[in-house]
Amino acid sequence: MLDKNQKNALSQNEEKARDFFLSSSLPENDNFAAGEGQLACDVYQDENNIIVKSAMAGVDPKDLSISISNDLLTIRGYREEDKEVKESNYFAREVYWGAFSRSIVLPQEIDQNRVKATLKKGLLTIILPKKYKNTSIVVESLED
Repeated sequence: MLDKNQKNALSQNEEKARDFFLSSSLPENDNFAAGEGQLACDVYQDENNIIVKSAMAGVDPKDLSISISNDLLTIRGYREEDKEVKESNYFAREVYWGAFSRSIVLPQEIDQNRVKATLKKGLLTIILPKKYKNTSIVVESLED
């Protein structure tokens, strides 16, 4: 059971995390991973795109931030708990509440101007169009 000071400290940390993860810049000490959940993602490709999918149940789209810097895709967000439940009333705690993030190194260059992100039925889908498509080159024989 948390005392009053621990509850206040936890509340302040959650507010700081929320403010940070909804902002677009990293802190100067680059210590943003402390105290946050890591987002699980599927990353795959088709002929024209790299696709990233992640379950976002309970996340409001306004609480998501997606950015691309060079070859790094970063997804940040915050999942707010509907109501506070006493710790002693839990049988299991498996859902992460609070700030979360995930950074993914992209396997090839993408066209940043055509990236699309949708949130439908709790599933975030990010479509990253490949800038250069994979092509096969036929080698010609130049024998005399």
